[in-house]
Amino acid sequence: MSTLAPAAPTGLARLPLIGFIARDIERDINVIFYLITIFVTLVTLAVMQWGVVALAMTALTAVPVMFIILIAITQG
Repeated sequence: MSTLAPAAPTGLARLPLIGFIARDIERDINVIFYLITIFVTLVTLAVMQWGVVALAMTALTAVPVMFIILIAITQG
């Protein structure tokens, strides 16, 4: 019998809130499509509940994410 311990998580898998999602994506890449569907559904329900304000708040939170992505693209 082998007594090897499982490997410690690295990268995003170490973060408490999104670690389980990162580990799940490592196992099956199709989980991304489920997450996109869930996100779009939540935004749709928020817009139905609170109107355009929810859509504006979603866009405001996307600005720093896109800024980081553009910096990452230009770096290499």
